[in-house]
Amino acid sequence: MTTADIQPIARALISVSDKTGLAEMGRYLAAHGVELVSTGGTAKTLRDGGLKVRDVAELTGFPEMMDGRVKTLHPMVHGGILTRRDNAGDQASMRDHGIGPIDLVIINLYPFEATMAKGAAFDDCVENIDIGGPALIRAAAKNHAFVAVVTEAADYAALRAEMDAHGGGTSLAFRKRMAADAYARTAAYDAAISGWFAGVLGDTFPRRATLAGERAQVLRYGENPHQAAAFYLDPLHPRAGVATARQIQGKELSFNNLNDTDAAFELVSEFEDPTIAIIKHANPCGVARGADLHAAYLRALACDPVSAFGGIIAANRPLDGKTAEEIAKLFVEVVIAPEIGEDAKAILAKKKNVRVLETGAMADATARGMTMRTLAGGFLLQTRDSGRIAESDLKIVTRRKPTAAQIADLLFAFRVCKHVKSNAIVYVKDGATVGIGAGQMSRVDSSRIAALKSADAAKAAGQPQPGTQGSVVASDAFFPFADGLLAAAAAGAEAVIQPGGSIRDDEVIKAADDAGLAMVLTGMRHFRH
Repeated sequence: MTTADIQPIARALISVSDKTGLAEMGRYLAAHGVELVSTGGTAKTLRDGGLKVRDVAELTGFPEMMDGRVKTLHPMVHGGILTRRDNAGDQASMRDHGIGPIDLVIINLYPFEATMAKGAAFDDCVENIDIGGPALIRAAAKNHAFVAVVTEAADYAALRAEMDAHGGGTSLAFRKRMAADAYARTAAYDAAISGWFAGVLGDTFPRRATLAGERAQVLRYGENPHQAAAFYLDPLHPRAGVATARQIQGKELSFNNLNDTDAAFELVSEFEDPTIAIIKHANPCGVARGADLHAAYLRALACDPVSAFGGIIAANRPLDGKTAEEIAKLFVEVVIAPEIGEDAKAILAKKKNVRVLETGAMADATARGMTMRTLAGGFLLQTRDSGRIAESDLKIVTRRKPTAAQIADLLFAFRVCKHVKSNAIVYVKDGATVGIGAGQMSRVDSSRIAALKSADAAKAAGQPQPGTQGSVVASDAFFPFADGLLAAAAAGAEAVIQPGGSIRDDEVIKAADDAGLAMVLTGMRHFRH
């Protein structure tokens, strides 16, 4: 760093909506001989703190007008920010027009995001679109060679530390960092506005998609140790889950932990009855409902206890001590629930490496929202798979009709199937998964793998027959051939739920009839890639 990199601060322009720490920051600047220039409520807060403040109107020679819409958009302000201290022409213009330099800009924007989030009326949202603020921020960021810009109250401490270290001035490295943050802030602000406007217009996929996130955590690494990663929050579309969770104990969450925990919590949020989901590598290896969480957990674990080792456990009820005692017998990576009871906390505290998360609420499984996937040179956006099938949606296509109990299991299985990677096959019996086949290139292989896992689990538990005997089975998409259906029948399934829509539906229905199966069609598929 050279002496030329350090720029002194003689005058600061301050205009903030968030007054947090404002008076303290103003006193610090004044103590360092900095002239404070401000407007409106910011100027009042500073004066109320005993500080001398010069009004922008005095600087520009124009009063605030149009209900404050026009106050800082003036050459006396922007000239002071944008002037290049090493440019003779800029300095001559400053002298000719009596413009004084501005060395520090502290701006935070009208609270558009908060106004939008509370569902304010259209006109109120429009009035909270800041115009002058972004212009000032961008001007200061552009001229970061000479001007420092701060857009968040959280950065006041860093500004004070910088000035302490450099005799009341700022370094070029600091100004560059603040400029980058400033552009990110205005970009996020504009993204919020454009996204809101698209929503108002009902334009689900506008010509330009704008995305913005706030970094919550830089992760140790990504999916693999040689990959870098970070976790970002979407402040405009909050959703209960890993983004809102409070970590009660355990090691730092990894990239894979976060991904798998999100999958577990999204799945368990689908159900109203006490339900447990056990996830491994983003696929469920056991899901069950029960009279309480304890019963649900034992039934979910029984589906595939081998795969559950090192998995993620999600509950849709406050976690109680009795259930926590059972969970503590197994090596698990993460436990997530809307609430962790005090007795459960005490039990899990003995397993210090287990990450325990409390979300405060369940996710709304019916909310639409968006999901994103990156491609080389672009990305895909789609609405969330919030589709649900009710009993009234089912079309019975076989001679044999499913019983009421089978219908309940079929609906449960199909809802679980939505969260299993395609090709997905899910066997269910009495409200618990008894076999899951995920991510295979052929549906018949998924059917066979799920049946094989069920047989292995039964053998390990000393049961005389696999859980698939007398079960129902769900397929996330239609059976292109009868072989997958027949594999399920061979495993002992007695009723089938699938979307239908294959050119061979008649062939598959006949195969179901010949095998004595009941089968219903949903007309909705749940591919998950």
